[in-house]
Amino acid sequence: MAQKRDYYEILGVDRGASADEIKKSYRKLAIKYHPDKNPDDPSAEDKFKEAAEAYSILSDEDKRRRYDQFGHAGVGSNGGGGGAYGAGGFTMDDIFSQFGDIFGGEGSPFGDIFGGGGGRRVRRGSDLRIKLKLDLQEVANGVEKKIKVKRHVSCNTCGGNGAKHGTALSTCTTCNGSGQVRKVVNTMLGQMVSSNTCPTCNGDGKIISERCEVCAGEGRQLQDDLIALNIPGGVADGMQLSMSGKGNVPPRGGVAGDLLIVIEEEEDEHLKRDGNNVVFDMHLSFVDAALGTSMEIPTIDGKARITVEPGTQAGKILRLKGKGIKDLNGYGKGDQLVHVNVWTPQQLSSDERATLEKLRNSPNFQPKPGKNEKGFFDKMKDFFH
Repeated sequence: MAQKRDYYEILGVDRGASADEIKKSYRKLAIKYHPDKNPDDPSAEDKFKEAAEAYSILSDEDKRRRYDQFGHAGVGSNGGGGGAYGAGGFTMDDIFSQFGDIFGGEGSPFGDIFGGGGGRRVRRGSDLRIKLKLDLQEVANGVEKKIKVKRHVSCNTCGGNGAKHGTALSTCTTCNGSGQVRKVVNTMLGQMVSSNTCPTCNGDGKIISERCEVCAGEGRQLQDDLIALNIPGGVADGMQLSMSGKGNVPPRGGVAGDLLIVIEEEEDEHLKRDGNNVVFDMHLSFVDAALGTSMEIPTIDGKARITVEPGTQAGKILRLKGKGIKDLNGYGKGDQLVHVNVWTPQQLSSDERATLEKLRNSPNFQPKPGKNEKGFFDKMKDFFH
């Protein structure tokens, strides 16, 4: 599977480019690679869609912020060639419905390139937002979930056009099917032309003679839809993924909105997350710390047995390589860090107290930190820098 290209590279702008610079670059590429201008170049449409995908992310402030922070996975397009999430599934209708204003309407110098006429724009349905709870193991390794979402889908009876049994619609005579009406006003400065949504067909360009009895002419129904989500490993609490075309379908045809998935990371009973690492607080008796021992501890993938060397000091950090969380952008896995805590008993029997009193002044029980013994902050620097 090919690696997705950087969106800034696709549009030929730097990461600090302004919204106007991004829009200008996209329009230039869209004109250059429009399929109608390149009938003999089969790769032109792919480049046209690739530019549209990049613009859909970088023109949206929230999506651009997530992309800058997490890369393609942050906007739900971490696979190659379009994947289930993000903008990769663009059709030509999607592009013109979302970005038609960039190419200009009636009278625009781009009209000849993009079909002219300033015709009726394809409508886009509303987005849906859900919260998805994941445990630490699912966050760490990724998971496939099947969830039930209540959303508007096209009416099966009328095929989505709102007419009884899907019968043909008649062209609106007020706007002649354009969905807009033009108004010309003569002023001292010349003629002023304005376009407004047609009041007769509400911008549809078509008239329903007899409404569908199932959807009451809306062309859509509300139903429970079972959707499979493929969540990549390394997502974080509060991160938002998007699934293209799995939102609501608009009334009487158009492009469905997106399904926005907000990640909620459930707290683990034993392990704490620190970036791509996980931390476990291990408590030892000072007898086990002095004599050494073997212990079973929890990890993301189950239990693991570790060896504690004799003379292990409180505050020591043991590293379990590769036992952490997958990197969201595919750069390996984090580690599990085991923080050693030496447990001091708070209650002693008379015999226990007598035994310890005998050892109190023993030379081997006197603190003798070596010169090379690092303090807590130096140890943390070694692990995180």
